[in-house]
Amino acid sequence: KAMDHMLTRWDGFTRFLGDGRLCLTNNTAERGLRGIALGRKAWLFCGSDRGGQRAAIMYGLITTATLNDVDPQAWLADVLARIND
Repeated sequence: KAMDHMLTRWDGFTRFLGDGRLCLTNNTAERGLRGIALGRKAWLFCGSDRGGQRAAIMYGLITTATLNDVDPQAWLADVLARIND
């Protein structure tokens, strides 16, 4: 069963061989999710479903900024200042 799973997804399993930029592991994704796991109890207290959705959007934007080597605090301050104008 495991071999059938691998063989039906062979292109995905071997994609890294053709593109050296691809990583063999998912460590980057796991490191990105570590903050969510550490704060999971805090996420229970967003106040409402809408508050939880807003928190998820903000977390996604801040994580994206971090992954692109942008200071999230400076970026957010700049965005909020522009919205204010």
